[in-house]
Amino acid sequence: MTSLLVLLAAILLAGFSFTYIKARGISERYPPLGTFSEADGIRMHAVHIPAGETADLPPLIFIHGASGNLRDQYEAFAARLQGRAEMLFIDRPGHGWSERDGQAYDTPGGQARAIAATMKNYGIERGIMIGHSYGGSVIASFALAHPEMTQGLLFLSPATHPWPGGVAWYNDLASVPVIGRFFAETLTLPAGLNMVKTGVACVFAPNPVPDGYIEKTGAEMVLRPTEFRANARDLTQLNAYLREVAPRYTEINAPTVVITGDSDDVVAPEIHSAGLKREIDGAELVTVRNLGHKPDYIANDLSIAAIEKLGGVDRDLQALAENVSQRIAENDVRCD
Repeated sequence: MTSLLVLLAAILLAGFSFTYIKARGISERYPPLGTFSEADGIRMHAVHIPAGETADLPPLIFIHGASGNLRDQYEAFAARLQGRAEMLFIDRPGHGWSERDGQAYDTPGGQARAIAATMKNYGIERGIMIGHSYGGSVIASFALAHPEMTQGLLFLSPATHPWPGGVAWYNDLASVPVIGRFFAETLTLPAGLNMVKTGVACVFAPNPVPDGYIEKTGAEMVLRPTEFRANARDLTQLNAYLREVAPRYTEINAPTVVITGDSDDVVAPEIHSAGLKREIDGAELVTVRNLGHKPDYIANDLSIAAIEKLGGVDRDLQALAENVSQRIAENDVRCD
């Protein structure tokens, strides 16, 4: 028994040492891209891109999904929309380089509050909110709390409604106050490094992962202990939060577009996207055949067209969606 305890202690010590060194290396490899500001009591990190002289779109605010950071949306949209609009890419509280303070930001509502304060720090009083996946629940809560700041809403494969079931066991475990911290600081990073590639493939499936995506977006950042636990708390509390908030979506009156794929195995479009279409008056639902969970990359042209439409440009999103569906019809990537 003594030998077994010694062996277990040695494994955990090795895991802690590896996690500390590797997490520091990940942070050094992906330094902050933008600037920091105090917002709602915490330090928020964002990349702010001013509008060009011939800008034709209103300000755009991009909110990333779970297990991610602002680099995800930045890589998808920044270069393609450069000069056309003032853009703000935000690390949600506890993700990337933004801080998290206690439980105040464990829900989309708390995060929306910090995002509103961050926008004001950069002089943005109103704009089009773009949210992918978990970011969809954040911009929905933002629209409810700050309608005067919401010029339009673009939901990309959103997670916005309560669903049957729960989340992965490791998120439940990481959310436990003491044991969760111990778990995150010893085991999740060494185990998670071997799962990043497969996990990303499953998010994109049945579509291929773009070349260099993992490196460009800093996907490994979520394995850092503090961020892993913040992400876990996001996910474990989301369902209960949405049960309370989703019935209020009928109050949203901002112009809305929802883009989803019929092959999304991460969030169920028939629950989330269809729910937004049903509850937000005038919302346009755009469904792409054979599209997984990443319209921001696989249907980037359609996503930008939706931004343009919310900005007042006449765009036929349904016709564009059909073009994308034909373009990706043969995609058949498996992630298992």
